[in-house]
Amino acid sequence: MSTSETARYVRLRVDVVLEISGPAELTEAAEGRIDADEFMPEEERVHARSAVQEDSAEALAYLVEPFELIRDVPGIEMVQASWSSEEIDYDPDALEWDLGEEDADDEDDEDDDRP
Repeated sequence: MSTSETARYVRLRVDVVLEISGPAELTEAAEGRIDADEFMPEEERVHARSAVQEDSAEALAYLVEPFELIRDVPGIEMVQASWSSEEIDYDPDALEWDLGEEDADDEDDEDDDRP
């Protein structure tokens, strides 16, 4: 069986840095999602509401659904997904946040001796 005839698994990694400009709105939306989850046990719901009230990153994690990224992509089936959210120190001028094309080219051409 050729490679094109067999299932292939691909891990898609996506990093997104977001600025929380409306923490109250974010918390309210997360609480609404928690309250609307008919399968969440009450004890877990109380804990979740407390977590999103204390931490915007937790609130965001309750609102982001990885399946939404790939729902309409033809020819794939999600096998597994996980995600997390955390507060970070962000400096847009720092080298670690430079997502320019040069970095991608350097990774593809590791044997390239250009300066």
